[in-house]
Amino acid sequence: AGPGQRPAGRALPVGSPPGAEEPGMEAEALPLGCGGEGGSPAAGRSPEGEERRGPPQASVSNGSDAESGKELVELKVIWNKNKYDVKFCLDSTGAELKQKIHSLTGLPPAMQKVMFKGLLPEEKTLREIKVTNGAKIMVVGSTINDVLAVNTPKEAAQQEVKAEENKKEPLCRQKQHRKVLDKGKPDDVMPSVKGVQERLPTVPLSGMYNKSGGKVRLTFKLEQDQLWIGTKERTEKLPMGSIKNVVSEPIEGHEDYHMMAFQLGPTEASYYWVYWVPTQYVDAIKDTVLGKWQYF
Repeated sequence: AGPGQRPAGRALPVGSPPGAEEPGMEAEALPLGCGGEGGSPAAGRSPEGEERRGPPQASVSNGSDAESGKELVELKVIWNKNKYDVKFCLDSTGAELKQKIHSLTGLPPAMQKVMFKGLLPEEKTLREIKVTNGAKIMVVGSTINDVLAVNTPKEAAQQEVKAEENKKEPLCRQKQHRKVLDKGKPDDVMPSVKGVQERLPTVPLSGMYNKSGGKVRLTFKLEQDQLWIGTKERTEKLPMGSIKNVVSEPIEGHEDYHMMAFQLGPTEASYYWVYWVPTQYVDAIKDTVLGKWQYF
C-alpha cells in the first residue's frame, strides 16, 4: 500500500473487542419468513405447524414443501362469515389447528367448535382424519367480548317473552294443538315417569305425534352433533347448533307428558312440534340440544 493508504485487509484498530464490526459495514439481516427471498431456507424458519402472521383476511403460508421439509395442506377456515386461506402442516393436531384459529380470529380454543366431517378431534392429526387440499373447516363460537355484549339484552328479552307467555292461554288449549291432542295418546307411546329427570335413552324416542298427526321419532346422534327427526316419509338430519330454542309445556290432564317444539328458524313460525314426550326426558332433550353436555 502507498503512503496514507490503508492495507487491503482493512484491519480494525488495536484493542477492538472480538466480533466488532468495522465502521461502515453492517451485519447481514436474517430473513423473517420460512426461506424468504435472498435468505437461506433454514434461516428464520417457523416452527412446525405454524405460519407467519399477517392480516386476518390474507393467505397465510410458511414456504414451499421443499423448503419446510413438511407436507402442507391448504385449508379454507370459515368463521362468522369470514373466510381465511391457510396453509397448515398435515401432521399437526386438531388442538394445534385451534391455536392457529385463535391467532386468526381471536376466538379462544375452549370456545371453538371446529367441524370437519363432524366435530374435529383435538388429539388426531389432520393426516389421520384425512384432511385434503381445499378442505373447508367450519368454526362456530363467539369471542368473550361478543358474549358480554349480547348477554344482558338477551336475558331481558327472555324475561319479556316469559311474561308474555304467562298472559297467553295454555298452548294445549290452542286450536292448532287441540286437533292433535284430541286424538289421544299414540298406541305405542313410551312410558312416562313423573317427577324424575332421566338421561336420554340409547334408543330413539318414539311413539309421538307431529303437528300433522303423523308418527314421529327423535334420534340424538351425539357423535355427529345432530338431531334426527324421523317420520314415515323421511328423516331430517339437523345440526344441534342450527336449533335456536326448545320450548315445552305439560299436556293438560296428562302432566306426565309434554308437547315440545324445536325452533328451526328465526321466528315461532319455524317451530317443529312434537306431542306426547315423556316428562322424564324433557330436561335432557333441552340441555343436549342447547349445548349443556352433563347428560351423557
